[in-house]
Parts: sequence; C-alpha cells; structure tokens
Amino acid sequence: MSAVGRSVRRLEDPRLLRGAGRFVDDVDRPGQVWMRVVRSSSAHGRLLGVDADAARELPGVRAVLTAADLQPVPRIPVRLGPFDEPLDDFLQPVLAAGAVRYVGEPVAVVVADDPYVAEDAAELVVAELEPLPVVLDAARAVADDAPALHGAGNEVTTLVRAYGDVDDAFQRAAHVIEVEVDVGRHTAVPLETRGLVADYDATLDRLVLWGATKVPHFNRGALARMLGMDERSIAIRSCDAGGGFGVRGELYPEDFLVAFLARRLARPVKWIEDRAEHLVATNHSRQQRRRLAGAFAQEGELLGLRETLWHDNGAYVRTHGVVVPELTLSMLPGPYRVAAYAGRAHVALTNKTPCGTYRGPGRYEATFARERLLDAAAAELHLDRVALRRRNLLEAADLPHHRALPVLGHDVEIDVGDFPSLLDTTLERAGFEAWRREAREQRAAGRSVGVGLAWFLEKSGGGGFERARVDVDVRGRVRVAGGGTSLGQGIETALAQIAADELGVEVPDVDVVLGDTELVSSGVGSWASRSTIFSGGAVRLAARATGELARRVAGELLEAAAEDVALRDGAAVVAGSPQHRVPLGEIAAACDPANAARRGDDPGLGAARTYVDAPMTYPYGVHLAQVEVDGETGGVRVLRYFIGYEVGRAINPALVEGQLVGGAAQGLGGALMEEFRYDAEGQPQCTSFMDYLVPSAAEVPPIGTAIAQDAPSPGNPLGVKGAGEGGVDGAGAAIASAVEDALGISGAISALPITPERVRALAAAAPAGSLPVSAGR
Repeated sequence: MSAVGRSVRRLEDPRLLRGAGRFVDDVDRPGQVWMRVVRSSSAHGRLLGVDADAARELPGVRAVLTAADLQPVPRIPVRLGPFDEPLDDFLQPVLAAGAVRYVGEPVAVVVADDPYVAEDAAELVVAELEPLPVVLDAARAVADDAPALHGAGNEVTTLVRAYGDVDDAFQRAAHVIEVEVDVGRHTAVPLETRGLVADYDATLDRLVLWGATKVPHFNRGALARMLGMDERSIAIRSCDAGGGFGVRGELYPEDFLVAFLARRLARPVKWIEDRAEHLVATNHSRQQRRRLAGAFAQEGELLGLRETLWHDNGAYVRTHGVVVPELTLSMLPGPYRVAAYAGRAHVALTNKTPCGTYRGPGRYEATFARERLLDAAAAELHLDRVALRRRNLLEAADLPHHRALPVLGHDVEIDVGDFPSLLDTTLERAGFEAWRREAREQRAAGRSVGVGLAWFLEKSGGGGFERARVDVDVRGRVRVAGGGTSLGQGIETALAQIAADELGVEVPDVDVVLGDTELVSSGVGSWASRSTIFSGGAVRLAARATGELARRVAGELLEAAAEDVALRDGAAVVAGSPQHRVPLGEIAAACDPANAARRGDDPGLGAARTYVDAPMTYPYGVHLAQVEVDGETGGVRVLRYFIGYEVGRAINPALVEGQLVGGAAQGLGGALMEEFRYDAEGQPQCTSFMDYLVPSAAEVPPIGTAIAQDAPSPGNPLGVKGAGEGGVDGAGAAIASAVEDALGISGAISALPITPERVRALAAAAPAGSLPVSAGR
C-alpha cells in the first residue's frame, strides 16, 4: 500500500508530545553569554549620540556595541525581487546610525554573563534623540510635503502591473462599481519567538549557528558576506520551531549581531526575544489601502478591473523587498475570467515596524478587496452572490490561462483546474443552502445571522531548486536530508512518505533531517508553500537513484537482473521468486568502500539529487461562513466555517486538513480581532496580548473541509500544489460577506478587522427598521 496519499501519523509528534523537542532556547553552549537589544522608544528622531558608559561599568557586562563600533554599518540585504528600482537606500542598518525611524529599532546591544544582567545593563543605555515629525499613513507618506524618513524619500517604488485593454473594458461596461477597502496591520505570533545561538572557534575561524529557520542557506551566505567570512566556515544547524508563518527565520539585524559578537568575543552568544520585542521588532504585514473598480456587463460578466493601492511597508525595506505589494497586484484577478486589468501600487515607508510576509501575503489582502467588489456588484445588479461568482469563474475551456502578471519572476499560468466543480462540491458538502435557509429563518425571528463566501486563488512553489540526499544504513534505516526546513507544517512526514514509497519501506523507518547546511550543501528553504513541491521533488529523485543502486547491487547478490528486482517490505525481492530476497541493510553493507570501489561506485547506499525549475502552481478554493452579529455589543460570533480546496494531490490528507484549519484560525483573527495600532506620535498601542488580540479555541468553530484532488499539477512529478496558505486567504472576505448579510446592509464592510466598534457604528447608522431586533441601534 502506497504511503503517499495516506494520512499517516506525523513523525514529528512523538518527540514534541513528550517534551523532547529541541528548540533554540534549549541550545546552551559552554561559556555562553547573553545578548540584549537596546531599542528606540521614539518613532522618529535624529540620533545625536548613545551613552553606554554606565552599562559598560556594570559587573558582568562583556560588551556594549553601538553603530560607531560597526563602521561601516552593514545593512540587511534583500532576498526576494522584484527590483523595478534600486532598494539600497531603504535597507535597514543592523544598528541605527544618524536617525531612528520606528519604535523598536535597534540602537545598541549589550552582552553580559546572564540574561538578567544584560537586561539591567540595557536599561542604563541612553540614546540622545532630537524629535522629528512622524508619518503614519501610506497615502500621506508619498505626498510631496510629507516628513521624509530617508534622503531618497518615502516612496520606495511604484509598481505597475497590467494586461489587456482596460480603457475599452470600462467604456463598454453597463455598470462600473467601485469600492475602497482597508486591511489592517497584522503579524504572525508563533508560540516561539525569535532566537539565535552562535558559537565561534577562533582557531578554525568557524562559526556555528542554531535557530535560523526558514532560509538557512540564504542566511549563511548573507552572513558570510557581511562578516567577511568564507561561506564554508559557517554552519547553520536545525532546531525545532514553534511556528513560522513567514515572520520567523528571515535575516534580521539581531541575527547579524549575535554572529558578529560571537566572533568578536570568541564566546558563544545567545539571544532570545521576549514577546514585547516580538510585537514591535519582528516583521509586520498586510496593511494596505486600495481603490478598486470593476467593469461589469448588464448580466454580470466581469469585463475588467482597475485598482490603486497604498502599501504601508513600515520604516525600511527588509529581506522580502517589495514582493508583497507585487503579489497583491498580480493575484488580484484571482480565479475569474478578467479580460483586462491594470493595477498600481505605491510602496510607502512610514514610522512603523518594517513589513514582510505573513501567511498568504498579498493574497489575503487582494482576496478581501476583490470579493468585496463582487458582493457590492451582486447587490447593485440584484444578482445572487454565488451565481455572480459562478458566472465569472474560469472554466475548462479557459485553461491553460495566461496572465502577463509576474509572480516571483514568472507570469501567472493557471494550467489545470475545475473551478465550477469545486464550488458545487463545497456547497454540497457544507450544506450551504441549509445555512442560508437557517439564516433567513433566524433573521425573521429577530437574530442577526448571515452567510458569506469568498473565492481565492493561491500560488505555490517558486524559488528555483532544492537539494536532498537519501542514505540507507546497515540496519536498513533510511535517512533523508533536505534543504527545506521544518516549521511545524509536517514536512518531515511528507518527505518520509515520498522516500518510503520509492524504497519500499515503512514511513517510521525513515529519519528526516532538515535545515542543516552541513548535510545539504545548498537550498532555498521553506516559504511560499514550496516545500512539498521542491523538497519533495528532490527527495523523490534522490530516493529513486538510491533505489536503482539498491536493485543493481541486490541483483549481484541474488544473481538476478536488476530489472527483475523490486523493493518492498524493507528488502529487495526477485520478481516471481519471493523467497529470493535480501534486506536493505545487507545491501547497504555490500556498499562498503572496498566493494563499492570494485563496482566503480562511491561508498554507501545513497544518492544526492537536485530538483530544479518546477513551474509555479495555482491551487484554489472557496471559503464559506455563517455568523451571528450582536449590534448592541458589536460582537461577531462565527457559527459555521467550511473550506473547499483543490490541492492537486495530497501526500498526506490529514496534514492538508491541518494546514487549512490552522490557516483559517489565523484568517479569522485577522478578520475580527488582530490589528496593530499606533498613536499620533507613532507609539505602538499593542505591546502585549492584552492589546493585540488573537483568537482562542473559544472563538474558532469547528472548520469543515473538502479537499479535492481533481487537478494534479502537470508541472511536477508528484502532481502537488501547495497547501500552507489556502486556509487563511479567504477568511477576511468570507466573514465580511457574512456580517453584511447578517446586518442586511450591502457595501458596509470596507475594513479589516471587523471590530465591535465598527459593527456598532454600522448598526447605529442603519435606517430604522432595517435590522433585526438583536442588531440593536
């Protein structure tokens, strides 16, 4: 029975459930010292000096560094394009030099013998600042008279993405419908905050790091250049990770500082971020404002789209460059037939924490805007919301569907799919018509209950290549080493399933090691829902090559032709003669250096392979929601939630379902609760979970799923599409749709999150008698 396609138990769980996981905070090195970051308490100011004398005199303090100690002050490089215009002028220095531009920006670092002394010393460091005006709105930031954060201004770039004749589409339109929407400022809040441990051997000029999840090979190369070291002298070793979601594992200023200090002091250095730091220093995301217009024919056909958006990128450009606003533009047309489209994104800098990616970057925002437009169109054209979407969905005759819109360097190419079929399946499996009927009955009885839906188009893959190695030892155990990383997504299990099928072993007989630059020479990492496509493809190739070697060697041992040998049940078996078999462990023993040399092979039963150039895949799906609104308190309770998702092929359906459910929880948080706010001076108002609210189990209903495997991707041999972000993409739009339905007001929800204050304002502004009794006044 094939391992691929089965919901086998996760390999990761036994150690994690026993408390035997090894996270970065579990890593301690002999003689280590602790780093603490001194952060700006001002959103914008000229940095006149940093007084660290009192901190240096505190017993137990080993070093205090400011920008003056790092001349020239290195800047954090960009990892991802596009590069429509140079970004160097906007990159973040590892320590502030000349000015501070957001609350939380690193100004100095303190190293001490223990974390408590380091914290005390950090409190003694004083930054002398001359206040400067702040700018906190992206549209205001790009105005000519806005306070300038950088000499090059506040507008990093203006991205323009378009195809088709948009002017003609709007001239032909029977209806032109416009919406203005805002998505608030969010961030991921993984259970584990950021951290890093660096150990330096001065004799060997060798630096070893723990805690660099997500893109270890990029981080190693960037640190080598910034430190002036040979890349081969830096090793990054894997740890367990308590969640990633896009924000953990990128190269941040603190990562350079830990490594730099380990070299300077010739001592291991450890840094663990606390939660207050995380909320002001780790990447934020999402915040966008846009105007979106749709050109519709009389019967509801969508002829064209035109949008302008302002993307608030915070004070600097970090490792993601401007990929989030580009993704927002390129993914805006979504799963619909749109003959013409033009989008413009103003990428603006403000006095806030810099932004990067967060699960579903660009797609969450674009989906909210587009689906809000479609709901508004359905109301104005007096069409059913489901019927309007069905009328405009891509169909089989439209595929493959090309759009000249770049996504990570490749134009959108939607190769295969059956969008109408997924809609039908999802509506039926969820019982959506019963939801609708129940909502109508409840409204008639005086309760504000409504239903909503939202379609989304995802993208997954990208990033060029991935490398993996597969080895079998003399016990018959298989070890897989890959360049991807484990962030809690279950990739260890998925890769083990792929290797198990190729080598004819059980999944528990496979050990998977990820994110170790000493085991895999190069890699791109785990992001953009690419791990199963690229790491899975590399493991498949390496395991297949290992299996071919095993069959050849087994053929010699069994005196049979290699083509007559099959691998199953942990052994090589001669076809038609099951009694003629040899265990994989014995085959591995026969691959010792002497015997391997006689055959002209390298020692060992194993192989390394690189999987390269898989095209982007475009999974898609639909979110359904039923909510109840209390107009007096402004509370929104999610009663039912369901996601239909086309995954191409599920290596492990249970893992896909887990990804969808977890993503939905984050999406609901962004829809109803989560938002970073700042006061007029740029002071963050969310520095703990008392203020930055995230959903608990009480706020998340059971999530139903319909996982479709009707459109395997032709671009990779496994047929898989990414599963990591579909659960989050449609949540904001589906909840907004349902809240409007519950309130009986169209076009009212234009901003996320849908806070109690906003709901009460809507209820208060509604015409008398237009709302159910429970909606209040």
